Amino acid sequence: MGQIPSPDRRRSGLSRPFARTLAPALSRAAVFCAGLLFALGAVAADKPGKAAIASAHYLATEAGHEVLDKGGNAFDAAIAVSAALAVVEQTSSGIGGGGFWVLHRAEDGFEVMVDGREQAPAAATRDMYLDENGDVNRDLAVNGPLAAGVPGEIAALAHIAEHYGKLSLAESLAPAVRIAREGFPVYEKFHTILGWALPHIKRWPAASEAFLVDGDIPPMGHVIRLPDLAVVLERVGAEGPEVFYEGDIARQLVEGVREAGGIWTLEDMAAYEVVEREPIRTEYNGYELVTASPPSSGGVAIAEMLNILEPWPLARLDRAQRAHLIVEAMRRAYRDRALYLGDPDFFSVPVERLTSQYYADGLRAGIHPSKATPSNMLPGNDGFREGSDTTHFSILDADGNMVAATLTVNLGFGNRFMVPGTGFVLNNEMDDFSAKEGEPNAFGLIGFEANAIEPRKRPLSSMSPTFIKGPDKVGILGTPGGSRIITMVLLGILDFMDGNDPEHWVSLPRFHHQYVPDRISAEEGAFTDEELDALRAMGHDVQVSTRRWGNMHGVLWNRETGAVSAGSDPRSDAGRAIVR
Repeated sequence: MGQIPSPDRRRSGLSRPFARTLAPALSRAAVFCAGLLFALGAVAADKPGKAAIASAHYLATEAGHEVLDKGGNAFDAAIAVSAALAVVEQTSSGIGGGGFWVLHRAEDGFEVMVDGREQAPAAATRDMYLDENGDVNRDLAVNGPLAAGVPGEIAALAHIAEHYGKLSLAESLAPAVRIAREGFPVYEKFHTILGWALPHIKRWPAASEAFLVDGDIPPMGHVIRLPDLAVVLERVGAEGPEVFYEGDIARQLVEGVREAGGIWTLEDMAAYEVVEREPIRTEYNGYELVTASPPSSGGVAIAEMLNILEPWPLARLDRAQRAHLIVEAMRRAYRDRALYLGDPDFFSVPVERLTSQYYADGLRAGIHPSKATPSNMLPGNDGFREGSDTTHFSILDADGNMVAATLTVNLGFGNRFMVPGTGFVLNNEMDDFSAKEGEPNAFGLIGFEANAIEPRKRPLSSMSPTFIKGPDKVGILGTPGGSRIITMVLLGILDFMDGNDPEHWVSLPRFHHQYVPDRISAEEGAFTDEELDALRAMGHDVQVSTRRWGNMHGVLWNRETGAVSAGSDPRSDAGRAIVR
């Protein structure tokens, strides 16, 4: 595996002040050639001829297909799915948050990551969540308007519509507008997460009115209607994103946030910019992976882990030995995540070094084949202290255009605050910054200078929307899951390499290590009793949980047979994968 060029940037003028296109490190000509070679790899199945969408909610999957049926492409469908999820799955994403959309254009092989990640307001300061004792005030960091970054999803959807879609923004938003007006029934995941967030939802009248019935969790099947959100989406479609970032919706948001104790300004809203970034590219066992670049840590960490693992014959090892080596790769990648990764517009992220095979060779040399490496023995550890919700969808259209998108408001129902008259909760992505060096965030992740809070900076993310491309087959996958996103996607990639289909990737029992705390967490069924004994004998602390995590959605195009398949994670009751 060769070195991966660090994402670079090029400005190009766009009609909107909050959108700018940043050039890839590879030239467009080089990307075209790469896409051409990819397309020629399997002439017999140059186009899939069918479309597949897998998302976290059946109404969102159907919204995407509805837009495809109207003549839209995968990029239009991505807008429809994103917007529909913003209505029915505010537990996990929405127009009060942001995300990453990785796009593959079939006609020329062009690929890009659209960065709609949230941005810190200009008044944000490094120590804004510390109390008089220098400790992090967790309530301020995750609950209420002070926890919110300026949202990027609306800007990103408008950017995708203008530059990559075939339909108007209004046409792609129309299914979400209808769903918001007509309503959707309360389902199990919504009901459960609303229960967890209930005390904080009750603090904010608009959120309580939108989601609760007589001040309590609505029963299963109760229809939730969000007419205010329908109006916002309809106006964005008709008037463009300017109404959200510079018009009266922007003023409504800023006034509501500031009245409740937040620090947003109209200048913050108007200054928001979408960024196009060159994805991280790496190779593994003859396949090219295209995945998220900083300010996501996912692509760098996945490339680093795969570089470490590639020389080992994982398929021929017993399961405990295989898991041990995978865990040791995870441990080292998460250490580097904590030390080196952040917003590349504010911090020099050493992408080329972290994703090089030479660097991985050095890390691999420190892995004992049968003994765990204590995290506090790795270089750079200075006594770190130990210390969920997001959504993903995968789309393939009949022409071979692809989208892998992971979107978020951070924790369940974000910061649980809703500006009156808007119909959507805001994010608490400010908690994804490092509020204090070495202090874990809500997911137990630690960070340092690279991810410190700064005005207009984007917080580090674990979101890892990914394509896996070869001449014989193509995979699209990703998942929510906070700190576990990266390792879940890694396990999904390895399962793809083992020859399994999307239903297997998304159902696979999962295990995870994130460097600190120094333990393997595992779902029930990830290991047998004998495998647990073997891992513990190697020195691993393994904790098996009855709680299951993640909500993976994947699509597979077999280019040899022309078959298209998809899978939605059985861990969620509302997810749906449809191939047409």
